[in-house]
Amino acid sequence: MKISMVSEHASPLAAVGGVDAGGQNVHVAELSAALVRRGHDVTVFTRRDSERLHWEQELPTGVRLVNVDAGPAHAVPKDKLLPYMPAFAEQLAGYWREEPPQVVHGHFWMSGIACIEAVGKLQKELLPPPVVAQTFHALGVVKRRHQGTDDTSPSEREFLEPWVARSVDRVIATCPDEAFELRQLGVNRRRISIAPCGVDVEKFTPDGPARPRGQRLRLAVIGRLVPRKGVDVVVSALALLAAAGHRDIELLVAGGTTGKDRIAADPEVRRLRDLADSLGVGGQVIFTGQVPRAEMPELFRSVDVVVCTPWYEPFGIVPLEAMACGVPVIVSAVGGLQESVVDGVTGLHVPPKHPAALADAIAALADDPALREKFGAAGVERTRTRYTWDRVAAETERIYRAMRDHWEQPEADVAASRSRLRRVGEGAR
Repeated sequence: MKISMVSEHASPLAAVGGVDAGGQNVHVAELSAALVRRGHDVTVFTRRDSERLHWEQELPTGVRLVNVDAGPAHAVPKDKLLPYMPAFAEQLAGYWREEPPQVVHGHFWMSGIACIEAVGKLQKELLPPPVVAQTFHALGVVKRRHQGTDDTSPSEREFLEPWVARSVDRVIATCPDEAFELRQLGVNRRRISIAPCGVDVEKFTPDGPARPRGQRLRLAVIGRLVPRKGVDVVVSALALLAAAGHRDIELLVAGGTTGKDRIAADPEVRRLRDLADSLGVGGQVIFTGQVPRAEMPELFRSVDVVVCTPWYEPFGIVPLEAMACGVPVIVSAVGGLQESVVDGVTGLHVPPKHPAALADAIAALADDPALREKFGAAGVERTRTRYTWDRVAAETERIYRAMRDHWEQPEADVAASRSRLRRVGEGAR
């Protein structure tokens, strides 16, 4: 199949760990590469955010990357990108007019808008039109529920995101929790499929080099440094452990910016460092900044426990990468983390925003090396049997084929469907 992946702010080339670069970047890059390995022709479309980027290039994985001119050719926060989506859609339509895809797969709600608009522009020209799938990676309704007035999403997201969910041919949720939220938005359950995120089990393995470390038990929090990730909960738990006599523990906080001076100036780093100092555990918390993706397996192998305690999480790739490296994980019992991490088997679940419960979970693993080893081995087995990118790609391919089979209908039905999608595309403008 000829597949177009659309990811307006999350390029496969971006350095993971920045404010707007995380799991979506990895998901798009790895899923696209796995689909290429299965024999498909995959092109990723993203917004050009640097003058140095070429219009089109081929990645080592065989995926084509098109950097679309839509808005200024420099970094723009994702929550400021909505005004550029009409131009993004216009460019997509022009490209697809010359090279029509069979499947269009939007990633994030603004990409969904651009996909629907672009396909709508081509309804009179392409028969049958491309089928449109959508993966949201995060839902605005959930974000608002947890962040309230701190949510920086544009106000239009409140009505445009549900519109996208109800307008595409299929929504691909990453876990049952997300599927439930989609049904609350009015999406027909028959138009929701589930395909999880994955992990590269050839790269993330228990065997291989590890970062140097000392004798202290090492915890790690890895990912974007934003308040909703709950790193402050981990720091507070560390203080509770120290008060109970567990001071032989260090916490690596990996993510955010790069460079010693820039790390020190990062507002979230300053907030967390001030918190750690005020609680008397400043000497136990180490901020590494962004870690190059190629070095992530070495980092995981140097860690005793990975902690992931966000307020909410659509899925979460970091716990999968930790489990693939044989590292036990402690996670908030939210979103997709409840599915990927099996409580008492590959790690432990704790309530979100609950430092005391987290401290108890850390203490349980700190005092029981055999349990850590048991959880680690179970995590390796789970990722290799359930969460490889090749398996995720196979599930996604089945969803694509089911969508395309739906379009193989009598010509009158096709014409009616084309009219419906054209109206949808016009409604987005």
